[in-house]
Amino acid sequence: MTRPLSRTLLAEYLGSLLLAALVIGSGIAAQRLSPGDVGLQLLENAAATAVGLYAIILIFGPVSGGHFNPVVSFVDAAFGGLPWRHFLAYVPAQVLGCVSGAVLANVLFDAAPISISTTARATWPHAVSEVVATLGLLLVIFSLARSGRAERAPAAVGAYIGAAYFFTSSTSFANPAITVGRVFSDSFAGIAPASVLTFVLAQVVAAVIALPLLRALYPNASAHAEDVVLPHPTEPAVTASEGTV
Repeated sequence: MTRPLSRTLLAEYLGSLLLAALVIGSGIAAQRLSPGDVGLQLLENAAATAVGLYAIILIFGPVSGGHFNPVVSFVDAAFGGLPWRHFLAYVPAQVLGCVSGAVLANVLFDAAPISISTTARATWPHAVSEVVATLGLLLVIFSLARSGRAERAPAAVGAYIGAAYFFTSSTSFANPAITVGRVFSDSFAGIAPASVLTFVLAQVVAAVIALPLLRALYPNASAHAEDVVLPHPTEPAVTASEGTV
């Protein structure tokens, strides 16, 4: 039998919530642990995000694929791995999860549950950085799935995002849902509402570029459609020998 959509949406919501709490919470912690040293703050934020994202994908990936990102879901749907009606349900679950995670991160550090960020990031270098960061993320995820190495995705995605914190000026948001979520925390990882559209448009552009590029690199792009980010095949029926506990 197939997994009910409610289970996959719950996994996407919880994974997105933990992702936002991880990114924002580690940013707040870095600010407090290393005041006045922005480089060290970024290193702490990046390291926590890289290893935490690895774990989150391992937890929820077998249920929903572990997308936590609308552009990943979009490209997966375009390749036939995710039904479009599921894509339309995944996106609000991911956005709501990231907003909830931002609120949780604020609460964990005794800040106001909701504080709108004032960090402006809408510059051309930031926009180009988001195209590069998002395109790179999509290439990592889908190249692994298309070459039969999807089991390496959690580590590879964590490593790529951790590195992209430093080689992009935008610090690699690479995710429209987390971009919206970061608005709700006026902290190290926040983004002002006026900068959101620039980031999201850049991320969408990256998804559009990724489609023909992945098809050119991997002509059998639909052969492993259910392996993004982790394989999430249909569930086998429970046999009598398995029993219950």
